[in-house]
Amino acid sequence: MAFDSGGDKGSAEELSEGLQVYGAVLQALRQGAGLTQESFAPKVRYSVHYISKIEQGRRFPPRDLPERVEPILGSAAAGALKAAAKKLNRKAGLASWFQRWADIEEEALTLYAYECRLVPGLLQPESYMRVVHDNYLPPLTDEQLEVRLAARLERQRLLTERGNTAFGFIIEQHVIERGLGGSDVTRCLIDHLLSCAELRNVELLIMPTRRLGHAGLDGPLYLAETPGREWIGYAESHDTSFLFSERNQVGTLLQRYGRMRGQALDSESSMSLLKHMRGAP
Repeated sequence: MAFDSGGDKGSAEELSEGLQVYGAVLQALRQGAGLTQESFAPKVRYSVHYISKIEQGRRFPPRDLPERVEPILGSAAAGALKAAAKKLNRKAGLASWFQRWADIEEEALTLYAYECRLVPGLLQPESYMRVVHDNYLPPLTDEQLEVRLAARLERQRLLTERGNTAFGFIIEQHVIERGLGGSDVTRCLIDHLLSCAELRNVELLIMPTRRLGHAGLDGPLYLAETPGREWIGYAESHDTSFLFSERNQVGTLLQRYGRMRGQALDSESSMSLLKHMRGAP
């Protein structure tokens, strides 16, 4: 089933306004207590940079921020932040054609991804995200860029918050070797991939560039197991996405992903290759 790309300008504006309101509320409460960002951030156990971005409306606030704020600013301040958080639409900032899949991701028991174009969004560090979006055409405004980054960073919480969800990723070696953004960005990317691979619920495999057989020649694919133990497939192209729910279609995608798991390097070899690509002895 195909979904038209549509426009996500309205959702981006909605998200931006909600984040700006939340940031303004936090800033007013902090300043009302006579605290600078430098003195406030350690008290709530976040970095000054992170608090600054929240107050600027450029980051989703963490869910536990009201609880951390309460001992410092009081229960009324915590209540104000909770009320401001209700104005946030966490799906805004995602392309309209992607939002159906994002809903499925939220509830999935198992998520698989094979990518040959770029590193999957769930595994992208911020520096890599920025380069990806800098290459987007037509070009994004600064505000659109920050909104999309905020939405993608928020989406990544699935890896840690859904500890019972099994995540599997197969990434082509050439995607990392491309060096998108330069050596510093690539080094940060590899470090981030290695860190994500340490999570118990994450399997990260690298498909080597040279391989005699390959079951993924038809392109990227994503698979999700729903709470009802049904599988749904997903694929995307230029500003368009496709959901697959018909059993035979999804069965074919599962067969291809399973074959690719055998064709990719195993977990230990994948980590060794990443460390070698980073420059480790």
